[in-house]
Amino acid sequence: MSPSPMHTASTAQGQGGAFSDSATATALGPWPGTDPVEATKVSVGIFPSPHLPFLPQLPARGVGSDPIGRTASLLTELPVDVQPYGWRFVDRIGLDFRRAESALSTDINVLADVVGDGDLSPEALKVQVVGPFSLAAAIHLHYGERSLRDYGARRDIGQSLAAGLAIHAQKAQAGVPGAALTLQIDEPHIAAVLAGTIPTASGYRSLRAIPRSELRQVWSDLVAAARAAGFSQVAINLAPAEKALGEAGDGAPAAEAEQWRQALDIAVECGIDAVALPLNKLDGGHWEILAGAVEAGLGVWAGTVPAAADQASLPYAALVERIMRPWRKLGLAESGLNQLRITEESTMTALTPQRARAVLGKTLDVAQALGDIRNA
Repeated sequence: MSPSPMHTASTAQGQGGAFSDSATATALGPWPGTDPVEATKVSVGIFPSPHLPFLPQLPARGVGSDPIGRTASLLTELPVDVQPYGWRFVDRIGLDFRRAESALSTDINVLADVVGDGDLSPEALKVQVVGPFSLAAAIHLHYGERSLRDYGARRDIGQSLAAGLAIHAQKAQAGVPGAALTLQIDEPHIAAVLAGTIPTASGYRSLRAIPRSELRQVWSDLVAAARAAGFSQVAINLAPAEKALGEAGDGAPAAEAEQWRQALDIAVECGIDAVALPLNKLDGGHWEILAGAVEAGLGVWAGTVPAAADQASLPYAALVERIMRPWRKLGLAESGLNQLRITEESTMTALTPQRARAVLGKTLDVAQALGDIRNA
């Protein structure tokens, strides 16, 4: 299979291509429990180079530690607070915004302490933000409607988030001096955003679908801003939300499935270094897109290891086969397996920390097995 011009252009825009000799592993970020010290020790301990340690998110701590509040605390000149229906833009900074800022600062300070106390020198670190469209879908305007409805609000969120990345990168870099920073951009609601299936605040109608051209431009601008801020690698995570933003119509699942495919196609055009997505959501068409991206040098963060208790006993050989079967069917070279990072398949926040560590251990097993195949 020859890479298409689209994928070749994508790689030229990005700064990827520096892969290790084997597949690697990371985690997508959300972690069970409320102890940042424990979570950080797991991250930097279980993922030595060339694997990718991450700054944990602990949503169980409550308001401000959830993904939306955490990312909203990075927005410049767009303060937020919490209402019964969720986060909302307001005129001035209040307690909820400061709580989110404080939680993130605490996590970075804990990271610095863990690294310093252990005399560690991580070569890389991953941090994550909620992407601009999922953020606009989740945060409401002052009168209660979702920000996604208003083009000006969407534009302001994208620009504010881009500006906030520079400050975030500086703080993260101070926590792990010398580490190469990777930015993970989470867009869990992007399929619904493109399909026009997100309900209005009243629930009686759905918000209009966002043009694909706007998505492509905003994502490209955010990736460029991340690089300017000091992030050496940028990945877009397309793992779907586990919970929808309200009740959608009967035709929503089919419409969103098609638009998720479109989002994947657009993501690989935006100058990113990698795309993250769960393998259990992929069909042959998705794999075709990924095959072209892989051949053009893009990384794939493959959500391979189930977090669900009923699948905990799956041997890593069966998980490896989830990758190798479509990989071989598409004629992809085994030499390209080092472009894979193995992650959990879905969120681990409902697990115990012990069970979550076991999931991460299995991601390392899968990565090792793929490395053995590549280097045999």
